[in-house]
Amino acid sequence: MATIQEKLSVLANTMDRAEGLSSEQLAEEKNKITVVDFKMVTFSLSGKDYAIDIMKVKEIAKAGRFTYVPNALPFVRGVYNLRGDIIPIIDLRLFFNSEVHEHDDDYLENLLIVSVGEQTFGIVVDEIDKVVGIQKSSIQPPHPLFGDINIKYIYGVVESENNLYVLLDIDRIFGHRTSEEEKELAETAQNQAKLRQEAELAESAASPEKSVPEIEKPAEKEKNSVQDLNFIADSLKNFKKFYVSEITKDWTEKRYSEWCNERGEGKTQLQNETDADLFLNSFYSKCNGNWWTEEYADELEKMLPDNSAKNIVVWNPGCGKGYESYSLACILRKKYPSAKIRIYAHDIDLLSVSNAPLMTLSDEASNSWYQPYTVRTVSGEYAFNKDIKDSIMFEYHDCVNTNNLPPIDIVFARDLLAFLPDASRNTLLSEFSEKTKGNGVIIVGDNENIQIPGWNKVNASENISVYKK
Repeated sequence: MATIQEKLSVLANTMDRAEGLSSEQLAEEKNKITVVDFKMVTFSLSGKDYAIDIMKVKEIAKAGRFTYVPNALPFVRGVYNLRGDIIPIIDLRLFFNSEVHEHDDDYLENLLIVSVGEQTFGIVVDEIDKVVGIQKSSIQPPHPLFGDINIKYIYGVVESENNLYVLLDIDRIFGHRTSEEEKELAETAQNQAKLRQEAELAESAASPEKSVPEIEKPAEKEKNSVQDLNFIADSLKNFKKFYVSEITKDWTEKRYSEWCNERGEGKTQLQNETDADLFLNSFYSKCNGNWWTEEYADELEKMLPDNSAKNIVVWNPGCGKGYESYSLACILRKKYPSAKIRIYAHDIDLLSVSNAPLMTLSDEASNSWYQPYTVRTVSGEYAFNKDIKDSIMFEYHDCVNTNNLPPIDIVFARDLLAFLPDASRNTLLSEFSEKTKGNGVIIVGDNENIQIPGWNKVNASENISVYKK
């Protein structure tokens, strides 16, 4: 946004030119003083003009000879040492399937160094143009058929100086929900609670003769409980994309009973995302999103089937940041010491799967049961050894789409099915059944109960849900 000094300077110049101008021209000159309230860095990809909010850009740079990262995604060019900080390098041209011209090894690429949350990384583009100031209200929503890239990655389109720019949504590209979406979800749940409250008030107003509240009959209590539970199910879907279905029904009903005792009568509705997180706190599987304890690792190893095959193939959809994939690889190496392990680790969080190959261990984890599978790097940090890293193939992939995988020995999909709508969940369950070998197993979340014809749950562990044919 323009500074006060800049505005005064423009105003002074406008006044100097005011004499002889028409009223329309004067209005246009005046409008130029306040028009700029959004700035963007413009650049080109395959001959087309793009832009990014300048607040996301830390700096621009030129660099080459990026350090290769094994098993990284095709559009991850590697990592780069930016004044002591190791950052991943993403080639937007490859990400959008655009044309990339070949260059010599010494060629320096144009980089935009951007920040998303607490992460910093470099974006490779063809040419970096300039900073353009516009009025934010001039940004237009993209047409569904606009451009060569997925519309969900586009914040909008804007015309400036006879150029049409595609304004990219960096937060959306790298898997983060925008504040507008969170606000919209919060408003949806609040509106639900408001409508219910208004309905209750209307019902009370229709019976003014009730000066003393009557004791609620059992049938009415049951009816209200069902209604409350339905509201909670809708709120969980809106806030967290958690779907109450046959897979999660038992847990949800049990948790609802606990929730009523915790909150008290009339305070059970989920008003915001914080409430939804609290409600779901006990749903997630043991050691979810963190390094596994030795106790859990030993328990899982005992649940894995004996297998003398030379190759053990594992599918880990919803791998997240990689804690689960690396932990599973270590257990498999211990369980099947002579086999070749291959884990297909998939997730739709681009930032997570891009950084997963670079993951290091905390001091506490490196001194635990993980120690035989780690090495110390030159920087003093601990990372997994080559055997473990080579066994995992991290990939940006939506598992509800086509999955071209070989026959699977182990499906490891904890806390994934509950966050898929019915159609996607049923499709994925069918794939689990079709792709898993006859002696294979399917492992889902601790509080997920699946029903696949011909598959039965192995009731040998309270913490691990294992299904076999």
